[in-house]
Amino acid sequence: GITPSYGLLKSVQEKVTIPVHVLVRPRSGDFTYSETEFEIIKRDIALCVDLGFQGIVTGVLLKDFTLDVERTKKLVEASESLKFTFHRAFDWIKDPLDALAQLETMGVDCILTSGQQKSAEKGIELLTELHHKVSVSTIMPGGGINIENIGLFKQVGFRNIHLSGTKFIQSLPEPPGISMNSSTFLKEDQIALSDTETIRRIVNAVKY
Repeated sequence: GITPSYGLLKSVQEKVTIPVHVLVRPRSGDFTYSETEFEIIKRDIALCVDLGFQGIVTGVLLKDFTLDVERTKKLVEASESLKFTFHRAFDWIKDPLDALAQLETMGVDCILTSGQQKSAEKGIELLTELHHKVSVSTIMPGGGINIENIGLFKQVGFRNIHLSGTKFIQSLPEPPGISMNSSTFLKEDQIALSDTETIRRIVNAVKY
């Protein structure tokens, strides 16, 4: 997921009465951001503060898969009185226990994690360890949670969980002739950028 549009944020504020925590993520891919991307994150958080949402969900790492402490502190500060959740970027961190201590020191309210596994059910061992170690933050299991395994997390003592809770509905009578989705853009170690040289060459080819 990525940051919702201003239009969607406004609509949610007008129509939803339960507390809403907004995901702030400028793009798909990794969680290491350029200066421009980081400024976008801060501006989106400022917008959420102004709109009166209850929480922010975001996360930033360094390229060596450690917590970006300096930037995380800035984002917590930018969130002001809103609850701050560090999202599943946590599942890429090399030393989760060290990161947990750092996040608690910063006053992070919640950590969303699958226990560094493909699903929270598979990561239950680390999730349980994290749950028993926290003193400030809340550990929120997320990833593949459903009606069949929810009892496991309740049994351990978790008070919060994250799930998509989605289903697919038929929106068209039949599939279109060509697909507009591409797995090419779903790579976690690569980012698709506009290639200015390619664009320049094509513009020149049609202009001259």
